[in-house]
Amino acid sequence: MNKNIAIDGPAGAGKSTIAKLLAKKLGLVYVDTGAMYRGLAVFFLRKKLSADDEKEISRAAAEATVTIKYENGVQQVYLNGENVTAYLRSEETGKMASASSVYQAVRDRLLDLQRDLAASTPVVMDGRDIGTVVLPDASLKIFLTATVEERARRRINELKEKGLEVDEEQIRKDIAERDERDMNRPIAPLRQASDAVLLDSSDMSIEEVVDEIIRLYKEKNPV
Repeated sequence: MNKNIAIDGPAGAGKSTIAKLLAKKLGLVYVDTGAMYRGLAVFFLRKKLSADDEKEISRAAAEATVTIKYENGVQQVYLNGENVTAYLRSEETGKMASASSVYQAVRDRLLDLQRDLAASTPVVMDGRDIGTVVLPDASLKIFLTATVEERARRRINELKEKGLEVDEEQIRKDIAERDERDMNRPIAPLRQASDAVLLDSSDMSIEEVVDEIIRLYKEKNPV
């Protein structure tokens, strides 16, 4: 029986944090699709490619292999055999991942691997088009969102906790622009699946969001 959970939503909505906790509490495998796209983005940046050059990015995608492994219970992302986990969360990598993920060749490169994982074991998968494209038959689909201001606040706090200087207005602008780009891209745009449950986490704690999704999951998959 299909017991997969698909979580979609805009950048900064807390998808990865929620998905990791759900996987741990429910005993499922967490698949961070965003990290896989970021893995490819690291490859494109190292080759000094422009995010606007679809031809060269599509060609480069065919040269890259991105895999996920768990070491001591912690997810690691490998690019052509090299552990690149430490490079995934930079702003530069995030922007390249968002821009390059609109290209069909990039999406095709990762789609088969994502579906194979979900077919072999129950997973929690998060991204932009999991419920609409990658796992359209997922047992439970969630569209997790929050206001731009709240998502910017979370990102600002995260960077400040790392001791980094923050341009708060630029972060708000970047998030709004990424929303616009993700929602209007021609291939697999960000949208809520017709059968997905909408959860606005703006005024919810992480624990409240996790508890609500677990409740919904158990309704779909009674013991």
